[in-house]
Amino acid sequence: MANASTIFDIAAELDRLNSDMLKFSLSILPCLFFIYINCVMLVTLMKKAAFRGVSRYILFGHMLITDSIQLLWSMLSYVIAVVKVYMSNGTCAILLTVANITTRISPLNLAVMALERYSAICFPLRHAEIATNTRTGIAIGVIWVLGSLNALIEFFLFLSIGPPFAVTQVYCIRGKLFEIKLYLDINRVFTAVYLLSVGLIIIYTYAAIMVEARSVSSDKVKATKARNTVLLHFIQLGLCLTTFLIGVLNVLASRLEGRAVAEVKYVIFMVFVILPRCLSPLIYGLRDESFRPAFVYYFTFGLKKKIKPAVT
Repeated sequence: MANASTIFDIAAELDRLNSDMLKFSLSILPCLFFIYINCVMLVTLMKKAAFRGVSRYILFGHMLITDSIQLLWSMLSYVIAVVKVYMSNGTCAILLTVANITTRISPLNLAVMALERYSAICFPLRHAEIATNTRTGIAIGVIWVLGSLNALIEFFLFLSIGPPFAVTQVYCIRGKLFEIKLYLDINRVFTAVYLLSVGLIIIYTYAAIMVEARSVSSDKVKATKARNTVLLHFIQLGLCLTTFLIGVLNVLASRLEGRAVAEVKYVIFMVFVILPRCLSPLIYGLRDESFRPAFVYYFTFGLKKKIKPAVT
């Protein structure tokens, strides 16, 4: 017969397993749900011709795609961490490169969205000429080029000075794969440049729109909405900034003892990785008076007949 100590050990182990399963569910299910939300929003944008031809909605769709990729990567990385999967360093490097690119793209996309609202309010007569579909596509291409610079430089450095590609088996963590100080220095420089540039653009566009909103000739209601939208972009930039703080927070969490390390890192993962990616597209989409009715209509599969798409 098992003694009391053994029974307590078994109970503690079962409690730990239940806790891990609960945390696993709380991590994966929100990712799946909000990826579904993003897909419904993308379907809504594609179904309506009036959305497809508007620059702001094209950029919004681009944000939905990049945020969905980041959610997929976050979910995959969590599963890898829980299951403790080892993979070739080449596979790990490719996965980390994709994650790095999409992380950099998010703040750049916010800057372009802010500039689009700036042109709509401050240059209303020329906005249709400035924010064409072609120019929006070019802007998205520039976003990907600029957002890829840091990740591609790191990747090619890894090919040049790293261990043999696709040979070494590693536990896929950025700190272990890109552990040379050179990677850290490059990452810091690009992060500072990106966030400073995007922050200045958003602050400038917010100030310009606020000045325009006070003018007698402007459409005050439209200008106020645009100002609030740019302010939301600034808040979203703050959410993007939290992603770059994860490494520092994890280092601080590692100084704790026992299971507290895992618990604190789990909270960091949920608050600074999952939550911003879930809330950002949802808040931006639902506050749009033209987009919201159409989204609700498709989200409920047309069951709510009283709610019709506002734009046809």
